[in-house]
Amino acid sequence: MKPLAERNPILVAVAGLAILTVIALLAFFANDLPVIGGGTTYTADFTEAAGLQAGNEVRVAGITVGRVTGVSLDGNKVAVTFTVRGTWVGDATTAAIKIKTLLGDKYLSIDPLGSAPQDPGLPIPLARTSAPYDVTQAFSGIGQQLGQVNTSQLARSLQTLSAAFSTTPPYVRRALNGLASLSSSIASRDAAVTSLLAGTRKVTGTLASENARFQALLGDGNLLLAELQQRRAAIHSLLVATQDLATQLSGLVADNQSRLGPALQALDQVTGVLEQNQANLTKALALAGPYYRLLGNTLGNGRWFDIYLCGVVPRSYAPGNTPAHGCKPPKA
Repeated sequence: MKPLAERNPILVAVAGLAILTVIALLAFFANDLPVIGGGTTYTADFTEAAGLQAGNEVRVAGITVGRVTGVSLDGNKVAVTFTVRGTWVGDATTAAIKIKTLLGDKYLSIDPLGSAPQDPGLPIPLARTSAPYDVTQAFSGIGQQLGQVNTSQLARSLQTLSAAFSTTPPYVRRALNGLASLSSSIASRDAAVTSLLAGTRKVTGTLASENARFQALLGDGNLLLAELQQRRAAIHSLLVATQDLATQLSGLVADNQSRLGPALQALDQVTGVLEQNQANLTKALALAGPYYRLLGNTLGNGRWFDIYLCGVVPRSYAPGNTPAHGCKPPKA
C-alpha cells in the first residue's frame, strides 16, 4: 500500500470529511441505533396534549425508561409516540401525562399491566390514558381573552342599552344600570388588570429561569427524608433499649427495697452522729497533725527510735553535761 503522504491530498480530505460526517450522524442519531440506542416504539391516544413535548421523559414507577418521540394531532385526539427500552409493556398498560415540576414540565407515566405484551402497531386507546388539567394554560387563556375585550366599547354599549330600556319597568332598569356600573368598573380597572397580567408573566418567567434550582431543592429534600428514614430504625432501637433499661432499674429497686431501706436509715443515723460530734472531730483532727508529725520524726531513722532519757544519772556524776533548768534535751 502507498503511504498516506504519497496519496492525492484531495481524495484524502474528501474521505476524511465523509468519515467525520458519518461519525457525526451516528452520534446525533445514537438513540435510534439498534444496538446502543433504539428500543420499542409505542403509540398512545390522549384527549389533549396537556403540554407534553417530544423529548420528555417516559417513566415507570418513577424510573426513566425512555423518551417521548412525537406529539401529533390524529383527528379529534392527540397521538403520542414514545420509545422505551428494557421495559415490558402489557396489553392492559395505562398511560398518563403527569406534572414533573412546579413550573409545568411534564412526563409520560406508564403502568405496565396485562398478561400479554402490547402490540406496537396498535395504539393504547383513550380508555387507558389520562391527561392532567393544566391550570397555567387556563389562566394564560383567560388573560389573552380579557386582553382582546374592548372594555370601553363594552361600557358604552351597556350604557346605551340602559338608556334604551329607560321606559321599561323599574326592576329592568335597575338590572341594566347595575350591568352598566359593572362594565364601567371593569373599564376603569383595565390598566390594573393588564399590569397584573404582565406581572404574572414576569413571575412565571422568573420561576422558569430558576427551574434547575427548584429541582435541586426538591432533590435535597428527598435526600434529607431518605436519611431520616434510614435513621428511624436506629432511633427506634435507642428508645426501646432505654425503655428496657428503665424497666430493669425499676425491677432492681423493687427487688432490693427491703435492703435499701435499712441501709439508708443506718446511713442517716451515722450522718446525725457525725453532725453532733462535729466539734470533737475538728479538735481531734487539729491535735492529730502535730502528733503524726512528731511520730514521723521519731521513726525517720528506719528501724530505730530516737529516745532521750533525762534524770537517770545524778547531777554529781556529770556536773557539766546536765541542763541548767529542768530536764531538757542537750540540743536546741
